[in-house]
Amino acid sequence: MNENLPPCPRCSSEYTYAMDALMLCPECGNEWTPVEGGGPDGAAGERVVKDAVGNVLSDGDTVTVVKALKVKGSPSGIKAGTKVRNIRLVDGVDGHDIDCRIDGFGAMQLKSGVVKKA
Repeated sequence: MNENLPPCPRCSSEYTYAMDALMLCPECGNEWTPVEGGGPDGAAGERVVKDAVGNVLSDGDTVTVVKALKVKGSPSGIKAGTKVRNIRLVDGVDGHDIDCRIDGFGAMQLKSGVVKKA
């Protein structure tokens, strides 16, 4: 049925389908953006994570929180302007695609839409 669509890069399922600009896998729930000119091994490339202003993020970057965030279980949240060093990009839950450690709060995950590359 989908002869021209690439297999899922996470689980190698052949039942992928396109929705708008994304490719979706119904078996594992993976969503990715197809990259033009992908390699023959099915690895179309790494996903691109952008910050709130459109800068491309990568592992080890330093970012700044652009808006105040409430933290569940903490009387105070994370203030806007807080610097976060040495981030890691992950496939998180609910769009939380940055894994980091914030001084005073510990390890947590952030959405890339609430940070700006420093």
